[in-house]
Amino acid sequence: MSIATAEKIYDLSGWDLSALLADTSESNIRSKLAEAEALVQSFVSKRDELGPEMAPSTLIGMIKEYETIVEKVYVLSAYGSLWFSSDTQSADALNYRNRMQQTITEWQNKMLFFDLWWKSLNDDEANALLPSTDQAADYRHHLEDIRRTKPFTLDEGSEQLINIKNSNGVSALVTIYSMLTNRLEFEFEIDGETKALTRDALMSNAYSPDPDIRAKAYQTLYKVYGEEANILAQIYINRVRDWANENVELRGYGSPIAVRNVANDIPDEAVDALLAVSRKNAPLFQRYFKLKAKWLGVDTLRRYDIYAPLAQSDSEIPYGDAVKLVLDTFSDFHGDVAAKAERVFADNHVDSEVRKGKRGGAFCATVLPSQTPWVLINYTGKVRDVATLAHELGHAIHSMMAEDHSLLTQHATLPLAETASVFAEMLLTDRLLDEVKDPLARRELLASAVDDMYATVMRQAYFVLFERTAHAAILDNKSSDELHELYMENLREQFGDSLEIAPEFQHEWVSIPHIYNTPFYCYAYSFGQLLVLSLYRRFQQEGDSFVPSYLKMLAYGGSARPEQILNEVGIDMTDPTFWQGGFDVIKDLVDELEALEL
Repeated sequence: MSIATAEKIYDLSGWDLSALLADTSESNIRSKLAEAEALVQSFVSKRDELGPEMAPSTLIGMIKEYETIVEKVYVLSAYGSLWFSSDTQSADALNYRNRMQQTITEWQNKMLFFDLWWKSLNDDEANALLPSTDQAADYRHHLEDIRRTKPFTLDEGSEQLINIKNSNGVSALVTIYSMLTNRLEFEFEIDGETKALTRDALMSNAYSPDPDIRAKAYQTLYKVYGEEANILAQIYINRVRDWANENVELRGYGSPIAVRNVANDIPDEAVDALLAVSRKNAPLFQRYFKLKAKWLGVDTLRRYDIYAPLAQSDSEIPYGDAVKLVLDTFSDFHGDVAAKAERVFADNHVDSEVRKGKRGGAFCATVLPSQTPWVLINYTGKVRDVATLAHELGHAIHSMMAEDHSLLTQHATLPLAETASVFAEMLLTDRLLDEVKDPLARRELLASAVDDMYATVMRQAYFVLFERTAHAAILDNKSSDELHELYMENLREQFGDSLEIAPEFQHEWVSIPHIYNTPFYCYAYSFGQLLVLSLYRRFQQEGDSFVPSYLKMLAYGGSARPEQILNEVGIDMTDPTFWQGGFDVIKDLVDELEALEL
């Protein structure tokens, strides 16, 4: 191994949240809340100092005060969020999280005046106050970024009401969705033994070499979700109505998806181009699924089979081996990248074990620039779990590359936030391909890579296409049964005649947390994957000379607009040919698979 700590033993474990809150006693929590409250009151007391005639240095002083408050808020809030994610059935965790949400909403309302005042200035007044020194570049960008949403901002009283409404209304509703779905258990029989599994443990069987097990995993999943579908659909319907009422009716956004586009600082034209090109390329993956049917020896794939392995292997990768493989892959790319990933383990900021009540899936949470990010995965030993580990560590690396920026500008906008994570997965895939020369094994690895690209690009794009349809349908008073049918139409367009879709897949959409938690989030995955395909092809062509520009791109974090960051690497995100270029890379992989002689 090329990194000094590669001989360490890495075990499945929970994470350590003590860097956020070492003392969890009620007296300490009250003390921290009181400290933050005092800072909020101090900030509010300066309200009368605001005006176009104030000195730029006074404005920067207030921004620094605000930054300090946000740091304390992030720590208190993140502790509750991460605690709840590690145990969604804990009443104490839920109570703490709700308490923080209520308190933070109150603070936000008290400080809301600053953003509203800043947006109320005309362009000449604002430009005169913007800091010009390099030392204040992050604050300048933050202030400029606030003004992007000026056209959609309401008066202070309305904004405060919306904050209160969201805290006790739609946010609570989404929390209920999370509680309902994370409590679900799935009775699954295998080898004569029936076990109650979590969703992640159940769906590891979707990659089984046994077609009956694959089918039973999906049937079990959607039987349970189908029993809850009426409730979950009603939660979604009310989520969508609230989204439209606030954002389209009150704020004046042009469409429901425009809300996300503005938040991401991505032009509508770029997202429209991405989705249109994705739709145009649906036949590419349909062609791949027909090839896969031939390799699996069946006439037509079922929807159950799209992630079926081509090799008859049920082997598992021990967690310690997976960590070492990922760290060594990063080390071969760049030493600093590996060192940053290793820091996540050294600080015990990984929750990797599968537990009842733990949130499903995986994520990376960045709290402060001064803190190592936290990573949650549910590791079951599959190759895809290794890829997930690389993916989430890629997020952590991205954050740490940008840790010299202010908390206000460290976080990359959502579509660019997937850059390092997907790039990390591709590094891992390339490493495995370099080590495998056997044509059968290469076909398995290449097919697995295309499977992942389907899941990251086409599947996510079609989720967003469904969301656009579903939002319009709900506002047109369509029923939950009609939403189920709209989702089936979405699947039929996506897959064409390349596979058979069983009727239980009508309930798939109610099992997708992103469309509840963060509407229209999912195109960020498609954006990130296609962007990385373009960047990775350049890395293959340019070698080590590519690395500095790539690391510089990550180091921006959210301190520059996406358009500027991408322009520096020669990308026009509104150009359909750019998106088509990413699909052309996928086509090359499918061509290579078809040409393999076995």
